[in-house]
Amino acid sequence: MSTVTTLNASQRTLSGTGGARAVRASGLVPGIIYGNKKDPEMIAMDPKALMVECLQPGFFSRLYAIAIDGKEQEVLAKDVQFHPVTDRPLHVDFMRVGKGAKVHVFVPVVFINEDKAPGIKRGGVLNIVHHNLELICPAQFIPEKLTIDLTGRDINQTIHLEDLTLPEGVVAAHPERDNTVATIVAPTVESEKSAEGAGGGSASSSS
Repeated sequence: MSTVTTLNASQRTLSGTGGARAVRASGLVPGIIYGNKKDPEMIAMDPKALMVECLQPGFFSRLYAIAIDGKEQEVLAKDVQFHPVTDRPLHVDFMRVGKGAKVHVFVPVVFINEDKAPGIKRGGVLNIVHHNLELICPAQFIPEKLTIDLTGRDINQTIHLEDLTLPEGVVAAHPERDNTVATIVAPTVESEKSAEGAGGGSASSSS
């Protein structure tokens, strides 16, 4: 389960492009909170605090608590617009999540113990098919990451979705599409030599 980080925000009354510009002129980032069968709520946030979270891995799969006037509501980040030159956040969208709600999120896949994989020791290459997997999770129990142990893995071995241990209540959103997570493939040099050998054997000369 990921840790819930609290972000402070204030309500804003001005809407539209003009309202957003006024918020940015005051040094804050305009945003909106919507969903969970409640009216949208316009907010303004500190750009530094928001940027710190944007730079963290899994920003869009982490549960946040937005605090406004001492009252908190749990949300997921859905979209952030950045300035094309400065990369500063210009606008942020959050979606409310209710207790017990299930959400679709992309969770990063992390591989460990590459030094204990015989296939990699012998020059094999870890070919990662999915760096992130789409999961359906209870909103309050989103895993921070999915860890795959490469200990004992050899060349030509495939790591499938069923090889992962998902937390209770968490399932893959697309089990068939995402079934192959990674493979350990033969060294590129060996593959090139095999290809050259095959090509050489089929060559013929004419006169």
